[in-house]
Amino acid sequence: MTEREEKKPRLLLHCCCAPDATAVYERLARDYEVVCYWYNPNIQPAEEFHKRLAAMRQLAEIVGMELVIDESGEDEWAEAVRGLEDEPEGGRRCDVCFAIRLQKAAQKAKELGCEYFASTLTVSPHKPAVKINPCGEAAADATADATGVEFLGDDFRKQDGFKRSVELSKKYGLYRQNYCGCVYSIR
Repeated sequence: MTEREEKKPRLLLHCCCAPDATAVYERLARDYEVVCYWYNPNIQPAEEFHKRLAAMRQLAEIVGMELVIDESGEDEWAEAVRGLEDEPEGGRRCDVCFAIRLQKAAQKAKELGCEYFASTLTVSPHKPAVKINPCGEAAADATADATGVEFLGDDFRKQDGFKRSVELSKKYGLYRQNYCGCVYSIR
């Protein structure tokens, strides 16, 4: 078998939004068979959720990515962050939110037979890899057994990742949001 014919490892990419997914997908698709996963029960109000999901579908159509959509979890997310509503952006509420979404991504990766999972969260200048990557590692550890998946922790902001995401978002005409996603981050 030639190098070109070798099967790429399968990776589930948790996508927080289409703009962030652009550059991360572009980078990872070189070395992995990428399955994009939309799971964001934090995004509110419903109109915003649907705008972002429509942009994700638009991106999937443009670049030919496989996209798995999970619209569940809103009640569980709300319960998990109860009592943290007044936390500042980037505080404990965000840590809980990252952990919830990455745990679900790890479970979905295992379910789909992916060897790895990653998240687009770290391409954003507002989402620190030093907080997100430990959540991904913990999620991988929680699903670890003979068929566990490995978290591909990275800082996708490096090598001009965020700049590239802005360029590609403009090129594809994608909706770009102006807040993280939850109602508390609108403030």
